[in-house]
Formats: sequence, C-alpha cells, structure tokens
Amino acid sequence: MKKLFIVLSLILGLSAQAQDRQRISILGDSYSTFQDYIPEGNEVWYSLPRDAKRTDVDNVKQTWWWQVVSNGGYLLECNDSWSGATICYTGYHDEDYSPRSFITRLPRLGSPDVLLIFGNTNDSWCGAQVGEYKYAGIKRADLYFYRPALAKLLNEAQERYPNVRIYFIQNTELRQEIVESTRTICQHYNIPVIELKDIEKQAGHPNIKGMKSIAEQVLKVIGKDGKR
Repeated sequence: MKKLFIVLSLILGLSAQAQDRQRISILGDSYSTFQDYIPEGNEVWYSLPRDAKRTDVDNVKQTWWWQVVSNGGYLLECNDSWSGATICYTGYHDEDYSPRSFITRLPRLGSPDVLLIFGNTNDSWCGAQVGEYKYAGIKRADLYFYRPALAKLLNEAQERYPNVRIYFIQNTELRQEIVESTRTICQHYNIPVIELKDIEKQAGHPNIKGMKSIAEQVLKVIGKDGKR
C-alpha cells in the first residue's frame, strides 16, 4: 500500500510539473521548419536526408526552436512554419502568397503561453513594398504591403491570444526599411523585438552554430521576462 502511494504521488507530481510548464508556439518561415515537425503541406527547408550544400543541420534537436523549448523547460504547443512564407501577401516573382502568409496561419497555433513570431526575412528578400503605416481600416489590398500586413498580424495576434507573451524575432542582414518598420510597428503594439546578432549561416539559413546562437539569444530574453 505504501509503495502504491509513493508511485501515485510521483505520477501526480510529474503531472503537476508538466501542467506548470509553459507552452510555446512558433509562427515562422524556413528558419523554423523541419521535416515532419510542421503541418502537412507546408514547405520545408530542413529535411532528411540533408542537402550538404544547403545545411549541416540533420537533427530536429539542432533547430533553434527545439533548443529553446528543451533548454528553457517549456513544452511545444505548435510549430506552424512554412518555407518561403511572407508576412504580407506579396511573394517571390510578385506571386500571391496569401495562402502561406503569417496572417493566414495565425489562427492555427493552439493555446500557447508564449508565441514566437519569426518572420519578415522573405518579405525582405522578395522585395515586397513596405507601404504606409496603417493601424486601422486595413483592407485586403493593403495586405500586399509589409507595414499594414504586420500591423494586422500583430493586432490579431493580441486579440486571438490574450494574456500570451508575444515576441517578434528579427533576422540579421535585412533591408533597413523592413528592420525599421518592424521596430516601429512592434513598439506600437508593445511587442518586444528580439534583434538577432552574428548568426552563422549557410545558403542564407542558420547552420548548427547559427541555430544555437539564435536559441541562446531568444532564451536570454524570454527567460528573463518569464521570471518577472
């Protein structure tokens, strides 16, 4: 009987610990993908077997988001990342990227305690126009421009996920107008921007060292905020 009580206590204790752990959801692009760890149909950059010309990352545990979840003591709620995705509806070669845009995928992130939005790289790379700052009366036509699209994304994120800690992760080596626009719009919504620095990359994407650096920089911010 005593042994049974001890076993039940351990099970209940572990269950309580799991419930206490905060859940993280990721909304991202190619930097946050890994084969079989994102929704079916989303395009992947990090896949198996790996392409040595593209990356040295060959294990999901090497990804920045896995390291954040594991090393930070979190639970992964959802990772909805899509290679090539843009925040606005404008994609490469002026194609309509609305099906894969961050705005379209925002509702699919479950019930997180922390939401990490890692985007705007493809908006920068594809040459999307930034447009004007606009925080109200945003129409569909506006969403093909970066500034109103980001404003809509962040506004809807706060409305859809109340009491959730939301962070925007900003990549290195982006167009300055994208960088400054992101800072301005995130400040408007009081959303912290994690500005990455010195990320080692291969074919424009973080390699193993780059992934580790991203994880460390992200954890430094969200870990500190979580202790307040």
